[in-house]
Amino acid sequence: MSGEPDGDDAPRTLLALYDDALPTVYGYFVRRCPDRGTAEDLTSETFLAAMDAARRGTSAPISVPWLIGVARHKLADHYRRRHDRHAVPVGEVPEPGEPVDGWDAELDRIVAESVLAKLAEQHRTVLALRYLDGCSVPECAELIGRTVHATEALLVRARRAFRSHYPEGGTP
Repeated sequence: MSGEPDGDDAPRTLLALYDDALPTVYGYFVRRCPDRGTAEDLTSETFLAAMDAARRGTSAPISVPWLIGVARHKLADHYRRRHDRHAVPVGEVPEPGEPVDGWDAELDRIVAESVLAKLAEQHRTVLALRYLDGCSVPECAELIGRTVHATEALLVRARRAFRSHYPEGGTP
């Protein structure tokens, strides 16, 4: 049975990784999507795309970081084709580790997430990619399908919009 080791190993590797990777991939989306349904849909799309790539024999080793890369592309695709629909807001997601001043950090996070939810989709996307995912400006540009210069300008407008919606003194 030495016929197709590569064709069978990648899907098996993905299936073995699924239980460990699912919370990470879903957590990635739940922090970046305006509702739980979208996060769930994009998580499913990510694993389906990963399985398709595994069956085709992708050259990249299948791992959680690789899946997050697939997720980034799915999120960018989602924001490109986004259509507004009524949805249930995402609940609070616990942060790993305990900050020095837990209450203030939690309030700041809640306020920041609330402000992000009010922004235009393109502003929310570029800010999430740049500051939540740690993508460089050229990486952001590639993911959202813009030039680096246009992405830099979008970041300037997005930061300005974020600041204009952020409450003075930290109260909504």
